[in-house]
Amino acid sequence: MRLHVRGLRLPDQAPIDLWIVDGRVSTEPIAGADTVFAGGWILPGMVDAHCHVGLGQHGAIELDEAISQAETERDAGALLLRDCGSPTDTRSLDDHADLPRIIRAGRHLARPKRYIPGFANELEDESQLPAAVAEQASRGDGWIKLVGDWIDRKVGDLAPLWSDDVLKAAIDAAHAHGARVTAHVFGEDALPGLINAGIDCIEHGTGLTDDTIALMLEHGTALVPTLINVENFPGIADSAVRYPTYAAHMRDLYANTYPRIAAAREAGIAIYAGTDAGSTIRHGRIADEVEALKSVGMSATEALGAACWDARRWLGRPGLDHGASADLLCFSEDPRQGPGFLSHPDLVLLRGEPFRPGR
Repeated sequence: MRLHVRGLRLPDQAPIDLWIVDGRVSTEPIAGADTVFAGGWILPGMVDAHCHVGLGQHGAIELDEAISQAETERDAGALLLRDCGSPTDTRSLDDHADLPRIIRAGRHLARPKRYIPGFANELEDESQLPAAVAEQASRGDGWIKLVGDWIDRKVGDLAPLWSDDVLKAAIDAAHAHGARVTAHVFGEDALPGLINAGIDCIEHGTGLTDDTIALMLEHGTALVPTLINVENFPGIADSAVRYPTYAAHMRDLYANTYPRIAAAREAGIAIYAGTDAGSTIRHGRIADEVEALKSVGMSATEALGAACWDARRWLGRPGLDHGASADLLCFSEDPRQGPGFLSHPDLVLLRGEPFRPGR
């Protein structure tokens, strides 16, 4: 199959012609190619940098449901997913040419009764963490996912799961195995230990302070704030009647999320778009996260870049380069106008195969 698309490239809006042959992009003309799109906007496939294919509300799911989750992401234009922890082994999905590419982080690593039941590999002793990190590195695609904090029912509030020394040993072990590390963190107290230990990314980051923003900048730590998931915080607080301190803390974190993430952006922290789809967040909502990022001061182009060309660069994946896999989106209307446009690409090309979502 030989295809041709023509339009305006984002982010620079330069006119571009691309040819697709053998599932790859060519910037040089290919004879006999069929023009399947002309006169709109073209961008690389979007990235959901915090997504859980293979995770349901109660943990592991069957593979056919995981496939359905991935199809939903594809049809919404998310063609590259960083799966931030899943109890289901989805590596067989790599054999499906019609599904998005997945960068896996293995399974969440947590302590007993310190995370959502059924989600994590729970370690009885924190000294097991470096070895567990090494094991998950062999099962993932270059990322490890830690649970940095969660409610400690003994104190009735969010609290860190790991000591600083163990974190340093574990993150060093991950790096020695060629993997980067990220962590779920809601509150304030777990952040210094994680950042000083050399963690590569923070998920959520609702407890950021001026001091930890400065630490992240010093260490080059990235941030994926999952803003549409943070909208669940008031409901979490309402359900925590037995733990009033925790409930008040969650409400306070929610009230300060947007100013804190805006301060991180203003300071120069690299921020990428992730939805946390897979449990309470339905799949296919990357356009809503892009829209939410505008509320922390990002321009429409910057917010889209956080879910597209910038995120691909961060994850080491190509965009519209010559020879790259033909994973791209075509829009007849400018997709920066809002989620109603961005979530409805006119044409999706995945490994060079065309899909017309909803048609």
